Amino acid sequence: MIYFNELKQLLENAYAPYSHYRVAALVVTCDNQLFKGVNVENASYGATICAERNAINNAVSNGYKKGDLKSLIIMVDTDEVAFPCFLCRQSISEFFDSNQELILLTSSGKEKKMLIKEIIPYPFTKEDLDL
Repeated sequence: MIYFNELKQLLENAYAPYSHYRVAALVVTCDNQLFKGVNVENASYGATICAERNAINNAVSNGYKKGDLKSLIIMVDTDEVAFPCFLCRQSISEFFDSNQELILLTSSGKEKKMLIKEIIPYPFTKEDLDL
């Protein structure tokens, strides 16, 4: 499985003392650089950041933009594949094209591959702001 061991090790860095729901994510760029993210919870739940947004923000902080990102791989520390929350889906739609690949993994080895447009069929984009 693609990046399975890296993600499983990255799960250890997740900070989830409230939900105990650990998530790790990797953004792979078109030049094959990897940017990591984990969920970081906060007692004030609104201050929590998800692994997906953490990884995307990491890539952007290092100079990558929309068009530079190739794929997103997410691992949850559960037995069932889980999908990104809707805040993460909005961030994903901002930086990934709809035909790019999303790979969902579990720490127990289950895998699901899909296209971004399959989980975000109607993204909110800058065109929606040009009304």
